[in-house]
Amino acid sequence: MKIVEKNIALGELGEMTKKMFGNLVKAVIDTEKGIMAVDAELHADEEALLLENGSKQENLWGINIYPEFFGQADFIEFDSMINLRPSQNNRSRGVDDLEIRKKILAITNKLILK
Repeated sequence: MKIVEKNIALGELGEMTKKMFGNLVKAVIDTEKGIMAVDAELHADEEALLLENGSKQENLWGINIYPEFFGQADFIEFDSMINLRPSQNNRSRGVDDLEIRKKILAITNKLILK
């Protein structure tokens, strides 16, 4: 598991897929700090790592990254159990708020280098 604060190469994410799920990398984005945690079996583990490093729960959102689809709509999947947050009006495993989705996409586009 690692926290990405500056950037990560797409190739490194591709290598991570080989030891985990074959085609995806789980990630948790901190929409306030503009960082993400990657390379864990569970979003909850990445969430815990970010919380231990000063992130706030309300800013953390789980996604799946599909490196082979870089630049395409299927590159990022908004699906994680940690996203279920009735207190923030997010009642699904996705990310219902379009503004938060935009922030997540902007952060991943900034952090992931081709």
